[in-house]
Amino acid sequence: MSEKTIRLIDQRYQALAMPAPDQRLLGSMVKDRLGRSLHDLRVSVTDRCNFRCAYCMPKSVFNRDYDFLPHAALLSFEEIERLARVFLVLGTEKIRITGGEPLLRKHLERLIAMLSRLNTLQGKMPDLTLTTNGALLRKKAKVLRDAGLSRLTVSLDAIDDSIFRRMNDVDFPVADVLDGLQAAKEAGFESIKVNMVVQRGVNDQQILPMLEHFRHSGHILRFIEFMDVGSSNGWSMTSVLPSADIIRMIERQYRIHPLEENYRGEVARRWALDDGSLEIGLIASVSEPFCQDCTRARLSTDGRLYNCLFASEGWDLRGLLRSGASDHDLAASIAALWHQRSDRYSAMRTEATVSLRRRNKIEMSYIGG
Repeated sequence: MSEKTIRLIDQRYQALAMPAPDQRLLGSMVKDRLGRSLHDLRVSVTDRCNFRCAYCMPKSVFNRDYDFLPHAALLSFEEIERLARVFLVLGTEKIRITGGEPLLRKHLERLIAMLSRLNTLQGKMPDLTLTTNGALLRKKAKVLRDAGLSRLTVSLDAIDDSIFRRMNDVDFPVADVLDGLQAAKEAGFESIKVNMVVQRGVNDQQILPMLEHFRHSGHILRFIEFMDVGSSNGWSMTSVLPSADIIRMIERQYRIHPLEENYRGEVARRWALDDGSLEIGLIASVSEPFCQDCTRARLSTDGRLYNCLFASEGWDLRGLLRSGASDHDLAASIAALWHQRSDRYSAMRTEATVSLRRRNKIEMSYIGG
């Protein structure tokens, strides 16, 4: 490579505020400063959502006047496929499609089909999964399954209709989400995960009704502690119901036992009812941080790479894509970014950490959960 070419490459990366590609990191599984591999990639395909849940997209911020990204700013399916291919070369094995609400992205099944044709370093199809609020599942479940989607996670914060309507803040009925879950089951999805974000004093009384409803369903029910993602959800520690309290609540009514983790970096601690009727997951990002095992990178709707759910800035991979970078340079650049990663926000979070809580963190609807 000539000196002139090297100079041009350096100028391109400096203009994008990106570290230059590090070729030395290629050829082996890339690790960050804490020894964490790049196992998971979460891809947000839209910043729009048809719900206005207060812990994610409150109406006070995401109202009629809110400026969502124009279509030209979004990564195309071809750009997402290309970046996914590069991440797989670096050791990624799991790709999760998120939003916003990903099913609002037109013709999403075409992207799923493109990603399902990729291979990991082991020559296997990546674990391809999607998180949705379920509102459009009845319409989309079969085409997504036929396109190659492996697994599905559905967000559902209450089984009581009045509580659920109040939480989604668009008066959407719980029956339609349950119908979407049924459609997904009919389409052939197995072990569907159902995620419930638990807020003390808001929907914590729904823990046991949710558990009772999903017994014998074949689904996995997961309880997620309310997190301070973004800067607009009004989070406070008093709104958090620790997972240990959730377990004690469940144990008063059911006999349960712990299960082993499926892989290092799995976010949920796994439990099961002794009668085998339900698997339960507890995601305790606040009370029991798991930063030391976090293997997730997040690609925003407009192509910025975020190393942490609680990040305040990302790296412009879209700029690299559209400035003519080769796949080799993209891989070396992502490897360099990951290699310098040291994020562990949840492990440092306390009620008194004002500087951490008040910094301008990226909104969850922009990079997915």
